[in-house]
Amino acid sequence: MTIRLPDTTGQLRTYEPRSEPLAVTTGAPFRSRTVFSAAHVVADPYADVSPDSPAAVDWDATLAFRRHLWSHGLGVAEAMDTAQRGMGLDWAGAAELITRSAAEAKAVGGRIACGVGTDQIASGTLGEVRAAYEKQLALVEGTGAQAILMASRALAAAATAPEDYLDVYGHLLRQASDPVVLHWLGPMFDPALEGYWGSSDLDAATDTFLEVIAAHPDKVDGIKVSLLDAEREIDIRRRLPQGIRCYTGDDFNYPELIAGDEKGFSHALLGIFDPLGPLAAEAVRVLDTGDVQGFRELLDPTVELSRHLFQKPTRFYKTGVVFLAWLAGHQDHFTMVGGLQSARSLPHFARAYELADGLGLFPNPELAKARMKNLLSLYGVTP
Repeated sequence: MTIRLPDTTGQLRTYEPRSEPLAVTTGAPFRSRTVFSAAHVVADPYADVSPDSPAAVDWDATLAFRRHLWSHGLGVAEAMDTAQRGMGLDWAGAAELITRSAAEAKAVGGRIACGVGTDQIASGTLGEVRAAYEKQLALVEGTGAQAILMASRALAAAATAPEDYLDVYGHLLRQASDPVVLHWLGPMFDPALEGYWGSSDLDAATDTFLEVIAAHPDKVDGIKVSLLDAEREIDIRRRLPQGIRCYTGDDFNYPELIAGDEKGFSHALLGIFDPLGPLAAEAVRVLDTGDVQGFRELLDPTVELSRHLFQKPTRFYKTGVVFLAWLAGHQDHFTMVGGLQSARSLPHFARAYELADGLGLFPNPELAKARMKNLLSLYGVTP
């Protein structure tokens, strides 16, 4: 049974969905790589809210999706930008999300790391930025979750030199009870982070980033690099002190970075692993056997979908992620906190559906097709 999908020229074309999902199996924990999926939040569709209201979250569906990721062996990176942190989810919502998810992780034995930022303040002095970070770090560590020190809009605004970053991060790392993950999020994900680490020159910024790590190697578990620049990530990876992991956040080049080369490899902390969870887990288990080619054969075909979801403006990739979760049956509606479901076009959704269906990502292809037809009808298309 075919479906008619609009393309970028406004024309309708016929597509024949697949009839069966990709066959994947669950198995033993990963051995060769540490893998986190950043996870989205499910909005409460019945809440009477506006785009400026605090997020109304469907907690049951949100936690059920995390159990789905854990069931496939993936770790959950919680309250990151994939969860619309700073784009619909404020600190109060993030704090509740962290608390609930960390408790759920303990209950099911899932691995979890949570974002620590400064989003309870819009701006402030360096001292106020440090205090905001400290409050969030205390909450995350109090839940028993690993901390991910996220890039801060307030710090980017307050800092006047690289030394300010060295001071703030050094202060936080000395306080951290356990090794943390440092997250460098590029401006393509958040324009307010332009010039992070004290310079728009990425070579100079990289040197400052590495100086923070070199000064506190015992307090850094790893780094997450989200610059969509594979060569820079590889360079940073090769310059890390012994024992510190590089978690790729490159949603354009992740198969080659995870596979690695003769000098090393990246682990993973990726937003694209939200829709790819079972397939990504299957690929990593193949890699665990030493079969790099088999790993690439599974994961390479997913890059076209990832590049489509993360196309400019990159920060709106969350819309595609939630759209695919709806089609896959992980939630009953396509509503997002902050009304972000409106951030992509119908042709964008149509192409995302086609690519995801071609990969076999939908556990029930008939449900996905029916929901895609419903969306098309809302736009006036007779599918």
